Amino acid sequence: MNNCEKNFGFIHKAGILMPISSLPSPYGIGTFGKGAFDFIDLLDECKQTCWQVLPLNPTSYGDSPYQSPASIAGNPYFIDPDLLKAQKLLTAEELADLKVTETNIDYGRLFNTRYPMLRTAHARFVPGEDYAEFCRANAGWLEDYALFMALKVHYGYRQWTLWEPEHRDCQSARTHADEFEAEMGFWKWVQYEFMKQWKAVCDYAHKKGISIIGDMPIYVAHDSMDVWRAPEQFLLDENYNPTVVAGCPPDAYSVDGQLWGNPIYNWERMEQEGFTWWIDRVEKSFALYDLLRIDHFRGFAGYYTIPYGEATAKNGKWNEAPGKALFGAIRKVFPDAKIIAEDLGFITEDVRELLADTDFPGMKVLQFGFYDEDSEYLPRMFETDNCIVYASTHDSDCTRSWYASLDEDALARFKRECGRKKGQSPTYATIECAMVSRANLAVIAMQDYMELTNEQGRMNVPSRAEGNWAWRVSCRYATKKLRDAIREMTVTTGRAK
Repeated sequence: MNNCEKNFGFIHKAGILMPISSLPSPYGIGTFGKGAFDFIDLLDECKQTCWQVLPLNPTSYGDSPYQSPASIAGNPYFIDPDLLKAQKLLTAEELADLKVTETNIDYGRLFNTRYPMLRTAHARFVPGEDYAEFCRANAGWLEDYALFMALKVHYGYRQWTLWEPEHRDCQSARTHADEFEAEMGFWKWVQYEFMKQWKAVCDYAHKKGISIIGDMPIYVAHDSMDVWRAPEQFLLDENYNPTVVAGCPPDAYSVDGQLWGNPIYNWERMEQEGFTWWIDRVEKSFALYDLLRIDHFRGFAGYYTIPYGEATAKNGKWNEAPGKALFGAIRKVFPDAKIIAEDLGFITEDVRELLADTDFPGMKVLQFGFYDEDSEYLPRMFETDNCIVYASTHDSDCTRSWYASLDEDALARFKRECGRKKGQSPTYATIECAMVSRANLAVIAMQDYMELTNEQGRMNVPSRAEGNWAWRVSCRYATKKLRDAIREMTVTTGRAK
């Protein structure tokens, strides 16, 4: 088995980036229902090997899956109402009230309508042995998750650091759990339904020979079950507020840098404990996915911290992280784990050393490649097959808009490096440039195959606080023309499964 096959489980294949939230659905957001199964059929018909999804955890204020109230839980919005109706937990009349015509996701409306629907379904649910077994098997995290969410509801969704002292402390809150038993039952059932429906999706994908690429954000949100139940794993003060927070320094794209606001790990303590917190998190991730993309990989070599309370990311500093020790510990427990490193951003020699030490496949984004003569993101500069190539990502411009914004030098470089066939659009020329590269896996965002502009399909603008994560396709997106174009590109570039 060569190096590429070891790290991916296949050689020279293709996949599509399509978030669950972006799938077609009459209920305002993509779910684990018909839209997911139809998309797997599309992947199969188009000879794809992988489906890359964004994080599946719940969203909160800001709607970002990278700022979740529970990093190891599943997003309740992805539970499909039609599947609940099939279980006789909802009626057709109740579903009719949930249907919307808007294409983009309205998270405010979802919050106000989806949870009442789930509570109606839960009230009709009759627990069986499979539910009891799920609760037993997941008790290590499920009890705390259910208690955290029950307390969230009790306190009107206020941040946990503002709760009463007996609930602010997780150990103390556990002694009061009986008071919230009924509410906790609802949140346990939500996770049961999520996992049951997601497993059915994964099983169908595997029958079609398709692997799921998941995503694990490096950081967790401060207002989360993760920090509440294990505050000692983070750098917090006596009031549980962060002493420093995460972000990125100023650069050419952002004069103030990026102030993410996540608390920073207590790496010294984590290492002393054998990184058990991380091993547990990785284990739960591989219960959901076949391959795991670890977000912001450079943060495991060196990470940027900003004093808590700063208005921008300007006054931060770099710190050394124990990445080699961490991934060494993870490899001992999961020797065959298929992990992809998102080695993007401000890349220094320590990041390159960590990537080489782990042997994880890194990422190559073509949009980064046309601003320097010999950029490492140009396919002719790829030094290894052991990487994953993208035309664009969920954080970047749609390729059609990106191409339209190129200056004269970058456009000339694009024409030299990425020649277009007669009648081929710039977007499809970029896609083909990725697909013919030596990278072992090429993943193309569905927006690019659909040739959407930023106005039509941009998923996330990292420096923008609002208006992200809302893109969704219509129910009629999978035209014969689109399917034929994806399949032809995949077959002619030798990446068909």
